[in-house]
Amino acid sequence: MLNQASMSMLKRCMPKVVNPEARRLAVTEAVFRVICRDGLEGATLRNIAEEAGLAIGSVRHYFTGHTDLTVFALAALRDRVTARILGHVERLLSADPADPTVDQRAEVEKLLAEFLPLDEQRRQETVVWLEFVTAARTRPELQGHARELYDGMRMVVGRVLDRARRIGRLCDDLDIAVESERLSALLDGLAMNAVLQPDRLPLDMIHRILAGHLDSLKEPS
Repeated sequence: MLNQASMSMLKRCMPKVVNPEARRLAVTEAVFRVICRDGLEGATLRNIAEEAGLAIGSVRHYFTGHTDLTVFALAALRDRVTARILGHVERLLSADPADPTVDQRAEVEKLLAEFLPLDEQRRQETVVWLEFVTAARTRPELQGHARELYDGMRMVVGRVLDRARRIGRLCDDLDIAVESERLSALLDGLAMNAVLQPDRLPLDMIHRILAGHLDSLKEPS
């Protein structure tokens, strides 16, 4: 029978069991923190490993270099935001437009607010997004991924507006294509300015601007 000293030595010799998903999540969070603090170019494998509290070899197990890490982080950002958006979309589509207990307008605002830096997590995501889309201007390997983010937001905005028009909440003659671009541009501008000049665009002002824009699209009573 092994004594306590032998058991301790055996445990030290046994390989540690690593949860790959937990490790990738830890690395993803470290990537976001480093990008927020040091910019995209500061997100080197060495800096990410240090931020995550890992050996650089552990990070290299998942990424071959800076470009691979960058594309992974961009995909992680897309997946994170998409998961939240789909939750709002499901609630909105499953609601009966005639049900007076369901505030359709509030649900739409909550959905669109996912694109805005209204809390610390969304602020971090917005900073990361801005770093990516700025870098994509001169880095071809990022351009397709950045376009996916833009296209995804515009698709969601277009579907929200189209549904609102079909259930009689918006003007019948509203040009959905134009209004989708206009609302998307508004969300882009609010997100960028809220991060770059937060003192000039407090959270309550962001809510008021978004609400005012949606009001301007409503079918007259």
